[in-house]
Amino acid sequence: MRKLLLTGFEPFGGENVNPSWEIARRLDGEIIGDCTVVARQLPVVWGRALDVMAALIQEAAPDLIVSLGQSGRPEITPERVGINVSDAGSADNAGVLKTDDPIDATGPVAYWSDLPIKAMVDAMRAAGVPSKVSNTAGTYLCNHVMYGTLHHLATHGLTIPAGFIHVPGLPEQAAARSKGEPTMGIETQVKGVRAALTACVAAPE
Repeated sequence: MRKLLLTGFEPFGGENVNPSWEIARRLDGEIIGDCTVVARQLPVVWGRALDVMAALIQEAAPDLIVSLGQSGRPEITPERVGINVSDAGSADNAGVLKTDDPIDATGPVAYWSDLPIKAMVDAMRAAGVPSKVSNTAGTYLCNHVMYGTLHHLATHGLTIPAGFIHVPGLPEQAAARSKGEPTMGIETQVKGVRAALTACVAAPE
């Protein structure tokens, strides 16, 4: 049985929940095709998130890596590309701000996702879940993890397909902030991510 490493982030920005981790933990141990899902949480801390990811790759020896992160979008959005920059107006959970900082000073400008992003979108839409391809993972921790993971794999000679999916916020998060913003219920998000993972597992190697 192959292994699919699925990561989500801890809560950040004063929140007490992060949908990316809520989805991942609900899928932990699930069998999808010929893969067992191994869910693990990443810290919302520059650098530390990549150290944890590197340790997880060594520990789990996965055959496929999919990372999840929260966005403010109304759809579930597989990312096309991760770029070599960290730049954010808000600090990480350690209180650190990043401005125009390269993730790796010697790394390439960008990495393309290895995941079948259009097949993932098609699978999610077929399951009745709003989805579209995204061409920017931003410049906060989500992009940091996407680029950093792909760079780690490339520099260590590991041919493991990997990529990133952004997921919407939860209704309870929007309710707590008392302002209108896109949300999606957790069960719908789990259904969508499950469909996306199924497309990843089914993709030709």
